[in-house]
Amino acid sequence: MKKIYYPLLACFLISIWTQISCTKRTDELTFPVEPVITLDSISQDTLIEFQDRLILHLSYQDGDGDLGTSNPDINSIFIKDSRLENADEYYLPPLAPETATISIQGTFDVELSPTFLLGNGTEENTIFSLFLKDRAGNESNTVETSEILIVR
Repeated sequence: MKKIYYPLLACFLISIWTQISCTKRTDELTFPVEPVITLDSISQDTLIEFQDRLILHLSYQDGDGDLGTSNPDINSIFIKDSRLENADEYYLPPLAPETATISIQGTFDVELSPTFLLGNGTEENTIFSLFLKDRAGNESNTVETSEILIVR
């Protein structure tokens, strides 16, 4: 009888090992560790200076879930007005628990501060470009709005 049990036990162990090794681990990262963003929509394409706030609706994916931070003094969103030299920085709260290393995806909105005309004219055009930086310092791709008209 012992001869029958050993081969059955061996077959059972081999089938368990095969099943475990062929199963995808749930802790593996689904997306790259560099954030990837998509600009889904903008609230409007004409803004009245000092009044209207442009809202950008974004989708994101991040392989290790380290987007945003609980420290409000650290900015993770960088938005550049094509008329200006430097980007404005915005705070992004954590999009996953800061101690977790998980793949995340979702959407969020960024509301820009009211903009203004730089010159003496009655209207100007601009394009906003945006990227994210995660806690590890990885930068996302850059997305751009269509042309935005700013009027008095």
